[in-house]
Amino acid sequence: MSALPLPDLSQCATEPIRVPGAIQPHGRMAILAANSGRLLAHSANWPTQEAVHQALSTLPIDTGRLQAGSGPAWIGTLPLDGRTYDVAAHRQGELAIVEYEPGGPAASMHAPIYTVARDLLPQVQQAESVVALCQLVAREMKRLTGFGRCLVYRFDGDGHGEVLAERLDEGYHSYDGHRFPATDVPAQARALYLVNHIRLIPDANYEPVPLVAADSGFAPAATDLTFAGLRSVSPVHLEYMRNMGTAASMSVSIVSRGRLWGLISCHNHEARHLSFQTRVACEHLGRLLSLQIQAQEDNSESAQRLALHQRVLTVVALMAESDGTLQRLASPELDLPQLCEAAGAAVVLNDTCWTIGQTPHADHVRQLAHWVAARGGDVFCTDRLPEVYAEGEALLPACAGVLAVSISQVHRHVVLWFRPELVQTIRWAGDPRKTLPAQGRIHPRQSFDSWQERVRGRSAPWQPAQQAAVGELRQALLSLVLRRAEELAGHAIELGRVNKELEAFSYTVSHDLRAPMRHIAGYVDLVMEDNRDKLDDRARRYLRHVKDAASYAGQLVDALLDFSRLGRSGLKPGWIDASALVEDLVDETRQQERGRSIEWHVEPGLPRLWADPLLLQVALRNLLGNAAKYTRGRDPARIRVTPVQLPEGVGLEVTDNGVGFPMKYVGKLFGVFQRLHRTEDFDGTGIGLANVKRIVERHGGTVWARGEPDKGATFGFVLPPPAPKNNDAVTGTRSEESS
Repeated sequence: MSALPLPDLSQCATEPIRVPGAIQPHGRMAILAANSGRLLAHSANWPTQEAVHQALSTLPIDTGRLQAGSGPAWIGTLPLDGRTYDVAAHRQGELAIVEYEPGGPAASMHAPIYTVARDLLPQVQQAESVVALCQLVAREMKRLTGFGRCLVYRFDGDGHGEVLAERLDEGYHSYDGHRFPATDVPAQARALYLVNHIRLIPDANYEPVPLVAADSGFAPAATDLTFAGLRSVSPVHLEYMRNMGTAASMSVSIVSRGRLWGLISCHNHEARHLSFQTRVACEHLGRLLSLQIQAQEDNSESAQRLALHQRVLTVVALMAESDGTLQRLASPELDLPQLCEAAGAAVVLNDTCWTIGQTPHADHVRQLAHWVAARGGDVFCTDRLPEVYAEGEALLPACAGVLAVSISQVHRHVVLWFRPELVQTIRWAGDPRKTLPAQGRIHPRQSFDSWQERVRGRSAPWQPAQQAAVGELRQALLSLVLRRAEELAGHAIELGRVNKELEAFSYTVSHDLRAPMRHIAGYVDLVMEDNRDKLDDRARRYLRHVKDAASYAGQLVDALLDFSRLGRSGLKPGWIDASALVEDLVDETRQQERGRSIEWHVEPGLPRLWADPLLLQVALRNLLGNAAKYTRGRDPARIRVTPVQLPEGVGLEVTDNGVGFPMKYVGKLFGVFQRLHRTEDFDGTGIGLANVKRIVERHGGTVWARGEPDKGATFGFVLPPPAPKNNDAVTGTRSEESS
């Protein structure tokens, strides 16, 4: 019989697994007052209490100096009862817990942890995927431990474990590709795995050794053994192991971003003990895997977020070039479903519905959109629509997953993305369901044979980056809704709300995107500086690529904000001497292009223009800067500025002898982020000419471009004169122009 009562499985959630009051019998334990070293309790398998005192008298450390909140520290290999023991100690509050286990090989350059660092680390760093990482670690963990089977599995969103890698000996059942139900690892056990990353059970048939008091005022049963390697485990778990045919097991935590990502689980048909040094190597191997998984996931998510950000910018740019109505989102040119890898998408404005791709019937879409809008919130996301939406079953199999954004809190303006039902056949490692025997006690499941389950009513899950992208698109659409709202009379309340959300959008872009880009660049500099002698050429090249990419992303954010501001700022027009302005900007460009041979030809008689001085300066600076940039490589570069007079107004042209462009692409030149040349050849964000077009058109003018590949380009614009208010104003204007 067990030395401790056997709990009912239904009480697993409240079982005191951190304070079991007992240890496993392959070692011994002593509990001391940390500061005084006074013996408070010990395990019952010491011959006598005097033997405990004698063993503690040889400890080469001051227990008062142990650090609290960390795992056992190796003290040394000490003699005890005619043999050697590995001794480890840790501090738990005001207690020092000392553990003795049968000794393993002494630490040396041949210790397991050194082979992990020397042989495995380079391979882990080169692994191209999480699965490849897990396969490497499964192989190495099996080699380190000698266990018959080693699994690496991760937890999904429901807490179920999915086996990603496996190594096993002949005679062991394979669980590769199988799932373990979430109930196999109760919530409190998961919490314990987050703080103590390794747990070894050398023999599932052991009898727990209780802790006994050496001080009458101390209750050993209440001692927290969270970090103790000898901690006795739940009798229910031991029964689970025996049902699995496992006599010895070891689990190592995989922790990523502060959450229990998964476990490395080792099983053996016979009892098997591992030395302290081997366990240290196993724990470090788990931490190494955790770090690499987190790095790969972070890199993958960052790349995905950046790619989705570019797609959002493209959609916003195309929307900005149109009338800005949300109906435009449903046009094939924007390919809205592709933004989130959806089968179809829909735009619903009150009772009007536009769809693209594979979607439910329009009536069902309207009904779903009204339900989403009524829920409130900016973004709605589910990959299990029938579980949250009463009419969801009727939409299967065409729609099981929905991602949606509400554009208005007043009207039912909703954009939705749809994914079809993805029927899954899940292979469980045994039937996860538990039954209640006649005697009334629930037992752990007794079968681990493959058991298949068909799961319906679900779609492929929406990734966090995709949810963030539609949230970003929502913010951008709000700016377009604002422009439309300004054209609609009587919508003062809606106009005020969208204005606030537009400000939130600008702040989000400038703060949440600018700051991370600066942090990335700054930390790259720190890494390169602090590790100057450790980094090889390839690592330095990679870090430079990261810094360049962060810098470029920051430039894109700044350019987008500038473009947005140009469309919202009020005009303050006046008469401007174009000759003086051009001369100043030519001098400015000369300073920026020092060392280059550029021949500037500014023809006399440039007109006086009626425009906002600041905005006109921005437009001319972009035109002259473009001419200087795209004549790089010409010796000499020639740039000419000439006056233009048309019936529509007066203006000027900037002509260069640069790389030019094919006229068939002239329609793309003035679009946001539209580039006809590679970024590697010519820097920039691709938004300068879009700014020129926006400024000229806000003044009521016209902009144009002509070019020929390798023969140069010409960009020009004209602005209309100011509208006359009365005859006196007209006369005054004419006399001023003729003077």
